[in-house]
Amino acid sequence: MPKGRPGGNPDIAKYGFKPKHDWGESCTERMQIRMPPSMKAAIKAGLIKDWQEVARRAIAEEIERAQSPEENN
Repeated sequence: MPKGRPGGNPDIAKYGFKPKHDWGESCTERMQIRMPPSMKAAIKAGLIKDWQEVARRAIAEEIERAQSPEENN
């Protein structure tokens, strides 16, 4: 027996998944980092909203710096 509403949701575009950030490629890979307990507690307490994106952007900036020609001389 089929599940769901016959004909689907006509408003799927309104409620469907929308990515929060545009990276040009999907963020599917995972890594772990070690940090002091106080840093983890601050993140868990909500002091940084969307901390994963903050970390991705910080890492992307460091990669750009490492790849820039002026830095490598």
